[in-house]
Amino acid sequence: MADGVRDNPEGHRFELDLDGHTAFATYQRTDGVLTILHTEVPKELNGRGIGSKLVRGLLDIARREGVKVLPLCPFVAAYMDKHPEVADLRK
Repeated sequence: MADGVRDNPEGHRFELDLDGHTAFATYQRTDGVLTILHTEVPKELNGRGIGSKLVRGLLDIARREGVKVLPLCPFVAAYMDKHPEVADLRK
């Protein structure tokens, strides 16, 4: 687990539970590429950096698995743009 972020392959999403709520990022996996489609943080968790923690965790998982990340979700794309240390993961 990457900082509490877990892969839910049946739901095609990464999840992060906090205070009885679940933030998530939906994805598709194809040929060594993890396409991130959408992220969602419950309004009860807004303003606490939960979205960034979720993205950091899913990127850690992608790195461990040796896959590239195609960020179709604007939030994930912006995160990757701001963090050059993950540039090598970008597809």
